[in-house]
Amino acid sequence: MRPSKAIAGGGLLLAACLLATGVFAQSGGSEGLSPTLSAIKNAHTVRLGYRESSPPFSFLDQANRPIGYSLELCEAVVEEIGVEVDDPDLKIEYVKVTSDDRIDAVLQNKIDLECGSTTANAERGKRVAFSPLTFVAGTKLMVPKASGVAAVTDLKGKTVVVTKGTTNEQAMHAADKKFSLGLNIVTAADHEQSYQTLAEGKADAFATDDILLYGLIVRHKAQDKFRVTGDYLSYDPYGIMFRKGEPQLSAVVERTFRKLGSNHDLVPLYNKWFTARLPTGERLNVPISPQLEEAFKAMDDSPSANN
Repeated sequence: MRPSKAIAGGGLLLAACLLATGVFAQSGGSEGLSPTLSAIKNAHTVRLGYRESSPPFSFLDQANRPIGYSLELCEAVVEEIGVEVDDPDLKIEYVKVTSDDRIDAVLQNKIDLECGSTTANAERGKRVAFSPLTFVAGTKLMVPKASGVAAVTDLKGKTVVVTKGTTNEQAMHAADKKFSLGLNIVTAADHEQSYQTLAEGKADAFATDDILLYGLIVRHKAQDKFRVTGDYLSYDPYGIMFRKGEPQLSAVVERTFRKLGSNHDLVPLYNKWFTARLPTGERLNVPISPQLEEAFKAMDDSPSANN
């Protein structure tokens, strides 16, 4: 396996999955495999953590089956794990997680890969590992169309709902302190409940990553009811989360992204979930950002990439 090259753009901290290539030899049994890969080989199963209401990253279709961009990336990692452990017929078990329990689900060995809309930041990187960059988002506000709120400073003394355990919760507390807003910050268990809190008039704004706000508005066909507004209140690079301290597993995840990048599969996969019509019928129409496109190009190890 060729050595990794530096990841460009917003994916710098996500390169923290330090590779130890060539250290572990493949084995017919689980001997020589890292703990997670050994457990996967013995169980013939990879457990993927999914979110119920984070379209288009991870959500449920009309038959209540987990689908989404992040899950499709995770499924590609599962294929590569199958190569690493010499088991091409690995099964996938889907395990529901929330924004509040997803990190613990990784730490407590309840899931092998977390396939949602999780920000990879330095604080979380002390506890878990992340894949290369999968998306770049940031905290914005969803407000009723008729609302006079155009920026976070317009929320003085008002109620804002956030989803528990998210970086957005931290961003709103920081904004509250910075601008002395006297906000009433309430939490909900997941993004759908946060949306319903706003829809029921129990909050003046819902703060989360902009792409998730757009996804929920489209999913609920609520374009005439709500709008997304304000400057970015945080920078949120997404990645697939997995257990820290397993260089072999990190190498498998990295190799998956480099194969997808070299085969030029990453941009079409993005377009499938962000610009084309979703399996549930909606269309987000969110073109890829220059920053993410550069990060994907950095994953391309094909000879033509250097031309």
